[in-house]
Amino acid sequence: MPSLTIEFGDEVTKARLRAGSGYEADLRRLALRLRSGVQRSASTMDVDIDDLLTNLVALSTWPEKTSVSWDPQLAALATDSNTDAQAVEARLTAEVQPAEISVSDVTMLTGPDWIGDLTSFQRRDIAKLLSLRHGANFSVPGAGKTRVALAVFQALRQTKGIERVLIVGPKSCYEAWQEENEICFAAPLRVDVFSREPDPAAEALIVNYERLAPAVNELGQWLSARPSMLVLDEAHRMKLGADGTYGAACLALGPRARHRLILTGTPAPNGVRDLENLFGFVWPGHGRQKVLQAVAGGDLSKASRVLRPLFTRTTKSDLGLTPPETKMVPVPMPPLHQEVYEALCGRFSARAIGAEGNFAALGKIVVYMLMAATSPALLSVGTTRYEPLAYQVPPLTVPSDTPLFKLMQDLPAYELSPKYQEALAIVAKNAANGRKTLVWSTFIRSLNTLQRLLSAFNPAMVHGGTEDREAEIDRFRNDPDCMVLLSNPATLGEGISLHHHCHDAVYVDRDFAAGRFLQSLDRIHRLGLPPETETRITILATEGSIDEIVTARLGDKLEFMGRVLDDPAVHELADLDEEPAVGGGLDQQDLQALLGHLRGYSR
Repeated sequence: MPSLTIEFGDEVTKARLRAGSGYEADLRRLALRLRSGVQRSASTMDVDIDDLLTNLVALSTWPEKTSVSWDPQLAALATDSNTDAQAVEARLTAEVQPAEISVSDVTMLTGPDWIGDLTSFQRRDIAKLLSLRHGANFSVPGAGKTRVALAVFQALRQTKGIERVLIVGPKSCYEAWQEENEICFAAPLRVDVFSREPDPAAEALIVNYERLAPAVNELGQWLSARPSMLVLDEAHRMKLGADGTYGAACLALGPRARHRLILTGTPAPNGVRDLENLFGFVWPGHGRQKVLQAVAGGDLSKASRVLRPLFTRTTKSDLGLTPPETKMVPVPMPPLHQEVYEALCGRFSARAIGAEGNFAALGKIVVYMLMAATSPALLSVGTTRYEPLAYQVPPLTVPSDTPLFKLMQDLPAYELSPKYQEALAIVAKNAANGRKTLVWSTFIRSLNTLQRLLSAFNPAMVHGGTEDREAEIDRFRNDPDCMVLLSNPATLGEGISLHHHCHDAVYVDRDFAAGRFLQSLDRIHRLGLPPETETRITILATEGSIDEIVTARLGDKLEFMGRVLDDPAVHELADLDEEPAVGGGLDQQDLQALLGHLRGYSR
């Protein structure tokens, strides 16, 4: 009989420790050494898998080490975690980084079945990722991370016995993986998109984040059945780690994979906690600790140097692209617009102050304020069911005996906000010069208004409720009369390439989500642009509104990310030049900035 059994718990991120008869007191002592340990009974304890792996040394105090029974997958993960810890430590402390794989070895390692072209920076990234036991590719969107990941998989098939790969990503990534598979392999992989029962013969299985949690058991079995690689595409979607649905599912699948690889161009959109959770997936136990140690002193340049051996990144300068021309255009509030906005701020400040902990309520306040900063008319119609969940709010109800109610009665006459006027002028000027324009707005009601306003330019539109988004995107790309595409970053911010057809983007509004902003920028500025191409980004911001708070907070986040990644291009986006003329993503500092804005109206 084992004195201690270590197995997976009921929750996907937990391990369960069961003490044999007579070892209950030893289990209690062990629980004191594990931060997350919770005793369910005298003989049973649950602990976070990451905590267990970080503190394996605690098990050295167990009185009967030879009679400890491990679940085979957990045992393999613990062994790998210990090996990973040594490998990571060696990389982080070495004066000269070990170079087990050289760039010149890549062709030999991928073998004759690999026929995809590789750039010099892709070969560099492949060599580094193959030199690590597990990998993180933080290259900018458009750098060819999909192709790099497939080349790493092919090399591992040839050299390490890896037989198949599970790809987790947004729905928008499916096309890229399937196309790259056809281009890069002489005999393409057998690719299957996950359905109720995974294809046991598939060499590559693709699943989106939304379907991940309900399918953890089936996917875990698929990974375990044969030596497998697990790739998280757009891995920032699991940045909440065990606190989020996507993160918890990814952390549960990680131990079942022989090799783990994450891909994202925006690894830390809200700060160090995002990085901590991503590295915690790649290197359970040790990775999270190293991130915390690296950034603990607040010197982000030093943190970048410390963490650099653990990831690879291709920057925009590596791609040889001309930097985009990015400018901020402040627009004034018309008198009635300003009255409504100030009345709204006064109304919400009374609700917000003292309720800082209610993120759901404050998130709705943010949504209403972002609407009001664009067009107060949006307040009276709310949002639609196709809006992302974080932005779904009903029409604003205001008691009929209040000044705000009387102001809103006149809103229809002010439907055309200065932001819409500016967007119309930009689109018209671009169209006259034969240039197509991508127009971003957070809210579908706003996109609908712009669709009517820009009807002369035959606009295409893609949002959560669009039935045939591929047809709309194709029309924008190929119809010479379609001069504008309307969308929101939550829908089209990832996975779509428009850089061969469009070089101008206008942001009617933005929210606090830095990662989504960076991702959306790269729809038109990515690998494949001719070097001389001029890319122009215009951001509209209403003066004296929440837009200014959003701009400041996005600047702080981009500054942090640019320092950690040692990428000047991200730094530059944090400080935009001015030119005359939400809900989702809120963190604690966003909240403090917003409340400061509201307090100005409560005095």
